[in-house]
Amino acid sequence: MKTIQGPAILLGQFLTDEEPFNNLKSICKWAKGLGYKGVQIPAWDKRCIDLRLAAESKDYADEIRGVVRDQGLEITELATHLIGQLIAVHPAYDFLFDGFAPSSVQKNFKARQEWAYEHMVYAAQASKNLGLKACGSFSGALLWHTVYPWPQRPKGLVEAGFEELAKRWRPILDQFDECGVDLCYELHPGEDLHDGVTFERFLDKLDQHPRVNILYDPSHFFLQCMDYLSFIDHYHERIKMFHVKDAEFNPSGKQGVYGGYSEWVDRSGRFRSLGDGQVDFKAIFSKLTSYGYDGWAVLEWECALKHPEVGAAEGARFIQEHIIPVTDRVFDDFAQVDRAGDLFNKLLGI
Repeated sequence: MKTIQGPAILLGQFLTDEEPFNNLKSICKWAKGLGYKGVQIPAWDKRCIDLRLAAESKDYADEIRGVVRDQGLEITELATHLIGQLIAVHPAYDFLFDGFAPSSVQKNFKARQEWAYEHMVYAAQASKNLGLKACGSFSGALLWHTVYPWPQRPKGLVEAGFEELAKRWRPILDQFDECGVDLCYELHPGEDLHDGVTFERFLDKLDQHPRVNILYDPSHFFLQCMDYLSFIDHYHERIKMFHVKDAEFNPSGKQGVYGGYSEWVDRSGRFRSLGDGQVDFKAIFSKLTSYGYDGWAVLEWECALKHPEVGAAEGARFIQEHIIPVTDRVFDDFAQVDRAGDLFNKLLGI
């Protein structure tokens, strides 16, 4: 067994144009002051990193790493969710996702997809230059509009959708493989990869590609009413990243999983700050530890009620309290007997 690393924090939700949240150095100093040991960097935000430059210049990557280390922190991973999303966008979502791309490729789905491909490749090389082992992302979605099939899906549609999704991602995954970096998909409603079954479909289409891995976020499974603990039993060998995010689900006679198009604060299922929701993190940390997960535990803060700075401060303490320093001996070693001589034969009665 190994001890999970942390606490760490995804910076994406905290970046603003005001101090100390407007540049990498000052936001790292803020995070260190709260007790964090690592930061996950949003690769799309130039207030933190120039992704292309980090891919093309080892010196620049070392400089970024140095800024973080000077504040007493480590870079845990790059997050590329807004970039990966653009690898597969159904036309129904074109306008909504255009904002994830620079203005030069907006309203041009082909150019936007090419931009996303190029920047995912940059993320692979940048991760290598930064000395990172994993990178988080979204899969994008071609099939999500058919998730609740009415009218019924034509036979073969799902098969075709996953074949196309795999076709788009395979060359990117090959680049990650060349760089020695795992690409970890956050399984998330709204993405074609949103649970274990869809992950397996994707993995099969990619011939069990070794770089296809999972960013485990229990909040998304909890809000799908999945068994998020047994998920770890099934897929622990592919879990290479971990977002610590809480959620609650309080269905009523008026709404359930789909939420009635309500705002987040009014939904039956909503994300919460750590400790305010219903996810059993004691069991999660125990199970991940027992399977030897040695990556980072990273706060992804999202809450409809609590102020983000309060959530960040509480989150550092929450994660630290749940990390299990693994033992280097068995608890009943004191009762061990000498194995000398023919002890085994005596104990077996032979």
